[in-house]
Amino acid sequence: MKQQQLHNVWFLNIGVLLIALLLITKLGYIQIARGEYYQDLAEAKYKISATGKFNRGTIFFEERTGRRISGATVVADYTLAVDPTKITNSVLLADKLLSFVKFDRDDFIARAGRKGDKYEEVAKHLSEKEVEWIRALGEKGVILIKDNKRFYPGGRVAAQVLGFVGSDGSDSVLQIGRYGLERYYNEPLTRTSTSDASRFFADLFLKPGAAILFDRGREGDLVTTIEPTVQGFLERTLEDDVLKKYNADGAGGIIMDPKTGAIYAMATMPTFNLNNFSKEKDPSVFSNPLVDGVYEMGSIIKPLTLAAGIDAGVITASTTYDDKGFRIINTKRIANYDGKARGVVPMQEILNQSLNTGTMFVMERLGKDRFREYFKSFGLGEETGIDLPNEGVGDIRNLESPRDIEYATASFGQGISSTPIATIRALASLANGGVLVTPHVVKRTEYSIGPSRDFVPTEKRRVIKKETSEEISRMLTVVVDKALVGGTLKMEHYSIAAKTGTAQLVEDGSYSKTEYLHTFFGYFPSNDPKFIIFLTLKNPHGEAYASHTLSLPFMQITKFLLNYYEIPPDR
Repeated sequence: MKQQQLHNVWFLNIGVLLIALLLITKLGYIQIARGEYYQDLAEAKYKISATGKFNRGTIFFEERTGRRISGATVVADYTLAVDPTKITNSVLLADKLLSFVKFDRDDFIARAGRKGDKYEEVAKHLSEKEVEWIRALGEKGVILIKDNKRFYPGGRVAAQVLGFVGSDGSDSVLQIGRYGLERYYNEPLTRTSTSDASRFFADLFLKPGAAILFDRGREGDLVTTIEPTVQGFLERTLEDDVLKKYNADGAGGIIMDPKTGAIYAMATMPTFNLNNFSKEKDPSVFSNPLVDGVYEMGSIIKPLTLAAGIDAGVITASTTYDDKGFRIINTKRIANYDGKARGVVPMQEILNQSLNTGTMFVMERLGKDRFREYFKSFGLGEETGIDLPNEGVGDIRNLESPRDIEYATASFGQGISSTPIATIRALASLANGGVLVTPHVVKRTEYSIGPSRDFVPTEKRRVIKKETSEEISRMLTVVVDKALVGGTLKMEHYSIAAKTGTAQLVEDGSYSKTEYLHTFFGYFPSNDPKFIIFLTLKNPHGEAYASHTLSLPFMQITKFLLNYYEIPPDR
């Protein structure tokens, strides 16, 4: 009895296996051997040829709620072509197609008349709607080549952060990341194999198991820290309230979590449309000067000088000095921005009134060696490790000079240079308790096979004591409450720490007398910062100082973030 039951089970298993093999064989036959025949039947003499040349991973933005928005994806792309051997009336066909698609009519008629050819391209980048209209015509000789293309749903949104893909410069059809995340993460975003049904069945029959157990390397999608609503607000503010308002050469901004280095938004103006980058006349807009640009930052460096002095114990907030309005260093006259003397004033006034002579006083209290070591520790002359390509490196070599003047000017942000991303990292240490974080744009890489990989920051490097961070934050809050634009920007229920900067730009090895860089940074709430903002403005017209050009845009962004993230009041 048991032997009979066992025989029945084997018989049933063999039967199921045979039926499965029959179905797989039949489906494979339909997909491979008769695929074109059935496609022609389904599309009524309308032919779409899928080349499958291009595929690439997705780059996601992530809203504050956790919902994902595609920043870069792949969509269908169609090319219209004709087979002249099947066209009986090229003029009539041209007029029919022109109802839906734009192309050169005379060129089409000429191409369609080449009876010795079986393929002539007419138009590229057709939309799905245009394809539907053409298909409805049911005309013989019409060929639609289907491929994929990179598509950026936001158009201009985060253009310099995302970057784009393009030819690798060879005869190959391979497209690679050229700027931004597309370039930095080109390897996981690149797709080396197709997933169409014919490939599956071909692998199934030719290489058993290959269709199921295949190695796709480390292909993956990116989930970024970019919050699309915040990014959009930053871009609109920079373009409308900064760049256009002051007819400037350029503007930029970064919004970052000072405790983690996660970048919520990063934008540079002017910008470009990622979906039409080939039409851009000025390729310089493709780069990201917030990462690869190196500038002398001016007075936003002063808080670093004071923090170093407080941290080393050579000054306190109540320490005073006699401000005579200028100093002679190595025969050079260095003055405050207005040349005026303030008399005996405390350290707070160095920040409130942005006094160059005051930071020189602090530097001298530190001594050149200690001053140099603090500025090196702030990372101004090194890469931050941000996950974007072409990161620039600041130049603080003047701090190796034996001359006093190099240290004097460095104390207020001239004579040394850094990238905006390195600058915001250094300034974030004032906000976060005294450590350097790693700025980053990608929070997670989700691989097609295997576990996802979250961003793993490098070990935080302490540069000042926690108590120093608290004290300089208190002093920078006083700047906003009492000094910035006459204290008119103070918020009753929120503490904000901030400082402005105005620096001469270097032109042909010397300081320009007409070109300036305005800078601004601030973080809030001061005692437990959730955001740090860094803004730049290159060559504005009509205003001489950053306090006039960037204070209001900074406050617009600040109020937006407080409301959008529902940050509770801290005072």
